[in-house]
Amino acid sequence: MNLEINGRRALVTAASRGLGRAIACALAAEGAEVIAVARNAELLRALVDQSAGLRGSIATRTCDLADASAIAALSDVLAHTEILVLNTGGPPPGPAADVSDAVWIQQFESMFLSVVRLTRLALPGMLQRRFGRIIVVVSSGVLEPIANLGISNSLRMAVVGWAKTLANEVAGSGITVNCLAPGASQPIASLNLTKAVRSARGFQSRKSNAKPADPSPRDAMAMRVNSRPSPPFSPAPAPPM
Repeated sequence: MNLEINGRRALVTAASRGLGRAIACALAAEGAEVIAVARNAELLRALVDQSAGLRGSIATRTCDLADASAIAALSDVLAHTEILVLNTGGPPPGPAADVSDAVWIQQFESMFLSVVRLTRLALPGMLQRRFGRIIVVVSSGVLEPIANLGISNSLRMAVVGWAKTLANEVAGSGITVNCLAPGASQPIASLNLTKAVRSARGFQSRKSNAKPADPSPRDAMAMRVNSRPSPPFSPAPAPPM
């Protein structure tokens, strides 16, 4: 696969494990100069060691996405970032009705405001260069809410609305904004769903109609990186429920 990103500067958040780690390695394998961001310095060091020999490179920065000052400290690298992969950790499972104000605020900071803050720091440089790829990792819960994942379903839908709005605003500027929604056929999503099911009180699984398997995280990410800017558009009306 050739994504034509050799030498491009990328930043991937929540990159120490799981899907974020896989995306960071995939970008480096295609020749990108990747900054992997996460809280766990030890896991980040292991990522750098294991990525030796890739076509590109991986450097690291530690950051707590719920900390606005920590995100601001990334301004030096975000100013030069051309590919921004916004990945956030999954919130605790549970019914939407049982979430306290404190937890809502904490998760809003880490799952929504972090995405806005990181993009706000990267966007001016992208606009000046007239090139940028912003990829937001959400979940299949934005397509159909997943039982017992109240926080995730709610906040990731908010992220999708923000991303759709931004995509329209920067259309024609050489910048694309896309959401990557891992489905239940992918291991990372399966693990999250299993955790939710195990913690649910009186949860009963529901079978949905069979759907085609989702593309792999690498293939899905490749489609977003290779997407071409489109002219501004007007959103189509939502289909009837």
